[in-house]
Amino acid sequence: MSNPKTPSPPPVQPAPPVIGPGSPQDVPPPPGSFPVDPDTLPGPIRDELRAPDPASIDTSAAELRDGLNRCPKCGATDIRHKPGSDMLVCLYCRNEWHGQRVEEEFGFGTGLDELEGTVIASGARDIEADTASLMSFKCTGCGAEVTVNTENAMTARCHWCRHVFGVNEQVANGAVPDAVLPFHIRKDDAVARIRQFVDKRRMFALKAFKEEFTPENVIGVYLPYMIVDGKASVDVVGKGEIETRRYTKGSGDQKKTYYDADVYHVERHVDFTVDDLPLESSTERGNLDTGANTNNIINTILPFDTKNAVKWNASFLSGFSSEKRDRDVDHLHPRLQDQLLSIARAQVGKSVGRYDRGVRWEQEGLDVHGTRWVSMYLPVWLYSYHQRGGNGGGMLHYIAVNGRTGETMGSVPVQQWKLLLAALSVGTFIESLAIAFLVVAS
Repeated sequence: MSNPKTPSPPPVQPAPPVIGPGSPQDVPPPPGSFPVDPDTLPGPIRDELRAPDPASIDTSAAELRDGLNRCPKCGATDIRHKPGSDMLVCLYCRNEWHGQRVEEEFGFGTGLDELEGTVIASGARDIEADTASLMSFKCTGCGAEVTVNTENAMTARCHWCRHVFGVNEQVANGAVPDAVLPFHIRKDDAVARIRQFVDKRRMFALKAFKEEFTPENVIGVYLPYMIVDGKASVDVVGKGEIETRRYTKGSGDQKKTYYDADVYHVERHVDFTVDDLPLESSTERGNLDTGANTNNIINTILPFDTKNAVKWNASFLSGFSSEKRDRDVDHLHPRLQDQLLSIARAQVGKSVGRYDRGVRWEQEGLDVHGTRWVSMYLPVWLYSYHQRGGNGGGMLHYIAVNGRTGETMGSVPVQQWKLLLAALSVGTFIESLAIAFLVVAS
């Protein structure tokens, strides 16, 4: 007789997760529950945890926080930049006044040797990802709402009472910098410089470009930059060579030149500071893809006299276009490090002249002791031309004029066959000269 089997218990169903306010998922663990020793973490994470929080400098102008820039003499709001100067002028009473230089107002030109950690001016703080470009302001004159698209404009006029608004409040969307360097070069001067630049290269220029070239379409645009002060140290290690003997072996086509050299182990250490180093803070302008654009042209018209930059005031932008900053300080650190290493190499280069065969640096170490970041608009006259290519591609060419100094550089699309013909002609000419020389010599 068989024993009846004991029925197995039903499987235990897992309890449903507890959710909602006060649940374990929503309540963070109490401090100290999971102690982490920074020494056990990877280097970059360890350094980030131990780094002090960035210090901040408030560069906002209290008198502009209502969005209105009033004439100090009559109180009117129709304010414009006086062309060719750093002055503002009231279009009602013609009063003129000078903007305050940020170097003097906030002491940005001093204390480079004492820089420690990261100091960020309020216009250079991190951009809030959910901050919209469209901003609405309530007119203090009549109460109407005025909308400004900070992607490309920083001023607007109230359509009811004609008050002129400026986006002067430092909103966290990258639109309002700490300082602005006003235009000095006027549009007619920029047009003349661009025309002269192209005329010198017209012989080899693309036919379509010559037909469509209209320098009057040049646009004055304020480009966003981070202006960085820094204190750093760099150590470099490498091999240097001093030539001791040079000789040849073989003859005819088999002839080769050899050299002997003494090889030395070279080490250098340099401490230095940088003052007003400009870094592009726009992703579009920082994209130096030479296969699709000529953004690198903008770098060739540097430097700007950033020491003369004035406190931010949207009235300086009236009549000009602008681009908004979309890169934060953390995004620009790799670019800064590259620039600092380049500066250090130039500094140590003065001490290795005795190595006539050169020095090959094999190890580099950078220690950034302190930095100070200021967001600034710099003035550029820009002419662009899109050279159409196959499959909808092409190349975007720029001709740029420094809005302060007038320095001009650009890219002009050329007819490749003209360049090839010129090269062949030059080669034939040189060959003819060589033959003539041999005939005379014989």
